[in-house]
Amino acid sequence: MTIARPDPGPDFGAVRPVPRTPSGLFPSGPPTRPTYREPHPVTGGGVASGGGAAAGWLLLFGLLGTDVTSYAWWTVFAGLLAWATALVLVRFGDRGVATGVAIVTAGGWSIAAAVVAVRWATSGDWPLW
Repeated sequence: MTIARPDPGPDFGAVRPVPRTPSGLFPSGPPTRPTYREPHPVTGGGVASGGGAAAGWLLLFGLLGTDVTSYAWWTVFAGLLAWATALVLVRFGDRGVATGVAIVTAGGWSIAAAVVAVRWATSGDWPLW
């Protein structure tokens, strides 16, 4: 026969060890916050393909020019179209390709500006008007 003993209740005088708070150096479980990942991460291949496409685009439009003035204006026009495409790619597509397009377009505009500056310096006449 068992004798039922009443539950003594919580022991408020007992000393319990304080739980250690981990430092975070060695995580002991899954992260407490969710981890968000980019659906289209920027990769080197994407940047290179965008740069190659923009270089070809600027080359095709630059070849339409017959002199410095038309070359410069065709390059500005092609660059504006390329940057509009890069903005669309940033919003809806691959940001790596958009980065390559933007970098090469800026470089193409720099080359066109240098050509205009050299022509202006050698002839003394502003070539764009």
